[in-house]
Amino acid sequence: MIRNVTMQDIADRLGVSKVTVSKALTNKDGVGEELREKIKKLAMEMGYRYNSNAKSVKAGISYNIGVISPEKFSGPISFYMSFYQSISKVLEQKNYSAILHILTSKDEKELQLPRAYNECKVDGFIVLGQIENNYIEILRDIDIPIVFLDFYDQHEDIDSVITDNFYGAYTITNYLVKNGHRDIAYVGNIYATSSIQDRYLGYIKSLLEHRIPVRDDYIINDRNDSGVLIDAVLPEKMPTAFVCNCDQVAYKLIGRLKAEGYKIPDDCSVVGFDNDIYATLCEPNLTTIQVNVKEMTRLAVEIIIKKIKKNQKVYGRVPVRGEIIFRESVKPL
Repeated sequence: MIRNVTMQDIADRLGVSKVTVSKALTNKDGVGEELREKIKKLAMEMGYRYNSNAKSVKAGISYNIGVISPEKFSGPISFYMSFYQSISKVLEQKNYSAILHILTSKDEKELQLPRAYNECKVDGFIVLGQIENNYIEILRDIDIPIVFLDFYDQHEDIDSVITDNFYGAYTITNYLVKNGHRDIAYVGNIYATSSIQDRYLGYIKSLLEHRIPVRDDYIINDRNDSGVLIDAVLPEKMPTAFVCNCDQVAYKLIGRLKAEGYKIPDDCSVVGFDNDIYATLCEPNLTTIQVNVKEMTRLAVEIIIKKIKKNQKVYGRVPVRGEIIFRESVKPL
């Protein structure tokens, strides 16, 4: 199988940066005309499949929206599949189609853009789930609109639609405190995604407001730096309640606690976030935050289409509020 020629291959041949190659091929400023033509010529000679004259080759719009989702968030029971199904449905109502691209770890590391972009098959991208910073930098240089869904980063020029992670975690932690809990742990790698970090900050705000000391040993890691879930290391002094960053992690934690002889919620209360399938697979069923997938996808689609049609640049970060779903995993002290 012949490997596709990449922008990095062209950059290596000419001794320039990948960003320079991207700017030249998309006719952006910052590249001299002589170098631009040299890059385009080499790209053609190497067989690089790219819209090297994007604005002249691509007449009109394709009515396709690419949905990029990292493979680390995919699986047999993926929360993001419900997002994708909702995106696809909303796009169809607006006479657009969704093209799903699962971003492999290899392509993410090697900064490979989706084939749908290289072949001019999409008018914009919705990025579903947190991606690496270097890949974000590459996406910022392409010539079609982008919207982040369910995460954001420091780039103010990229629009994003998120659930109100901070307030949701703050609310559900308050619920535990109102039920008499003061030894409350947080389960999540706070450096992994913006969502996990914001949920952690909401948890911290609740503790601070109730004058509950923040304990380092009550911040429990749930995944490695690649996003793969790991077994939680439980603290020596067990908390009476756990705030988990998502329902899948809560489901996994409850299984672990039961295996060690703890009863839920008699010995430990556990809450989650998302209200996905894991919330009702849990025994007992999980008290959690309902993420408003329908409204989030509606907004993301609305923004991407406006950016395509009206060339509007920045909408900013748009939060969507969730709500607590009360079930049986919490017991008052």
